[in-house]
Amino acid sequence: MKRRWSWPASPDSRPPCPPPNESAKLIRDWIENESFVWLVTADIINEYKAVLGRLHVRPALIGTIVNLLREEAELVKSAGSIEAEPDPGDTPFWECAEHGRADFIVTLNPKDFPQSRLTAKVIIAGDTLPSGSPRRRTRGSRRKRT
Repeated sequence: MKRRWSWPASPDSRPPCPPPNESAKLIRDWIENESFVWLVTADIINEYKAVLGRLHVRPALIGTIVNLLREEAELVKSAGSIEAEPDPGDTPFWECAEHGRADFIVTLNPKDFPQSRLTAKVIIAGDTLPSGSPRRRTRGSRRKRT
């Protein structure tokens, strides 16, 4: 996972006001400080697009967000061998965490990610990120921001 977010403009612009919630703060921190590597799969990106569409986010902003993730997040190829319980709809996130060797999963629904079944530490947005040596991206360096 990584950090920097654009509130409707480009990825390099700063939001005009503080983030409205803990999830937004985490995303802003990823964008501005590169405090973690954001792991995604193609299925996860599609899920994000669908959720943003249901939330009536403008299509242009959805495209900006998806492009930012494709550019800055680390794409994990999933082998599709994990069954998520209690919510099978979360399978892409479980698979991404396991196949990408994630250190942690950030969720607003910790009951859907039982710690006893996952290698990654399950945390809630707003919790302190687990400490340790930062994970390095496997692809090229992240582009510099001014």
